[in-house]
Order: sequence, then C-alpha cells, then structure tokens
Amino acid sequence: MAAQPPTKFKIEVEAGNGIWRDVRDAQGAVLTFDSEDEARAKLAELYPIEVQMERYGGGKRTSVIRILSDEDDGPARGAG
Repeated sequence: MAAQPPTKFKIEVEAGNGIWRDVRDAQGAVLTFDSEDEARAKLAELYPIEVQMERYGGGKRTSVIRILSDEDDGPARGAG
C-alpha cells in the first residue's frame, strides 16, 4: 500500500454573488498550505474584515478547504 500524500489546504472566498473562488498568488497559482492553522492565519491576514464579520454573524464568505488526494489511478479530468 502506497503512503498517502500529506494533507494540504486551500482558501476560498465568496464573491458576493454566490460564486466561490480559490485564492491565488501573484502568479495565478492556488495558494496551498501544509496545515489548517497556517491556512487560517493567511486567510485572516488577507481578508481580515470578512473573517471578523463571520465571527459576529455577518454570514459565511470565506472558507478553508481540505484538498483531497486523487485515490484512483485513472486519467486526470479533461485528459482524453
């Protein structure tokens, strides 16, 4: 049995119109983190107002998401 890759996390924000998007760096790559705590700290740094609003009932506009590893050996989506 192969070793499982380490769990990674990413940040998503809701754009106000109900569409969620990944937070990306200056080069356009999705920001990923090795721990949930690290992802939450970056979320609070990048979106401090939204994070505070959520604490006081302002609605859910940000999220830290666990990135699931692909468990099968099939082709990647879109390949074909």
